Amino acid sequence: MKRHIRFSESEPALLLLDQRFLPDREKWFVCRRVQDVIAALQDMVVRGAPAIGVSAAYACCLGAASLDPSDRTWQKRLDEKLDRLSRARPTAVNLQHSVQRMRRAWKADPDIPLADLRWMWGKLAKDIHNEDIVANKAMGRLGQELIQEGWTVMTHCNAGALATGGYGTALGVIRAAKSAGKTVGVVANETRPFLQGARLTAYELQQDDIPVRVACDNAAALLMSRGLIQAVIVGADRIAANGDTANKIGTYGLGLLAQAHGIPFYVAAPISTIDTRAESGEDIPIEERTAREVTHVQTTRVVPEGVPVFNYAFDITPHRLITHIITETEIMSPPFDQNIARAVREA
Repeated sequence: MKRHIRFSESEPALLLLDQRFLPDREKWFVCRRVQDVIAALQDMVVRGAPAIGVSAAYACCLGAASLDPSDRTWQKRLDEKLDRLSRARPTAVNLQHSVQRMRRAWKADPDIPLADLRWMWGKLAKDIHNEDIVANKAMGRLGQELIQEGWTVMTHCNAGALATGGYGTALGVIRAAKSAGKTVGVVANETRPFLQGARLTAYELQQDDIPVRVACDNAAALLMSRGLIQAVIVGADRIAANGDTANKIGTYGLGLLAQAHGIPFYVAAPISTIDTRAESGEDIPIEERTAREVTHVQTTRVVPEGVPVFNYAFDITPHRLITHIITETEIMSPPFDQNIARAVREA
């Protein structure tokens, strides 16, 4: 796929392929301020933990570009912008990682002139973007070894190029399997309520000529029981130190179903998605989004007026349900707490 996150240094502006309109039309959302990027993250213009992290790095560049070097308070104002940015989405740890990395580079030379900071941050943001793509491709090369010829893989949400800097995590494994000459098919769960699977995963795979069928979320058990699914591969928004994994709501249920049917359940995510400060899934904050995403389909109300809803964006899949965690450096097996600690130290 073509790059869906683009940064123009001359304007400066961050251009994001607006995922709210896919697959019907390709429309670009232009961000010129940090607040524009925050709105894009919160309104699902761009989503997926790695893509959120990449966008946040470029948002820091916009924050620096918006300041006047003659203003003696520019450092304080920039810190405030970074604080607001880091709080935009609470579950996706890549957002905090990117902001922290940009901030550390700045604080290593706190007296750096604003012009020099802009140049340094511009280079670092590009590095973060390119590193994510390289990591995804490495993840794909490793993970495709788990995929056997002729398998049909179930996915949940969108963990493809659109959810990352490019190429994808879960879909990166599938793309790599195809590149290795394997015949592989995909069942993309629709992923209510935002329909990332039906709209985005199907869109990506169709563009890449990878066979894909969309299934209602509540069809997973039937498809597994009929032997139509040989593996489940999902991405992650945050992985705790013990391997508990936060991903799109509904992933936990798929883990339970996969275990009940003897189907391997794989998580594909870069090392940057691991948060060792979270000892388990209980330490991962779960974002609750606007009720309108559930009560409406586009502009049509489908829930009676006045009836409350739950709209948790993520759930936690316990590590005991996960067969392997695929990263850019290795395929992790249980015990995840020990292997995660070692992998993070080495990284």
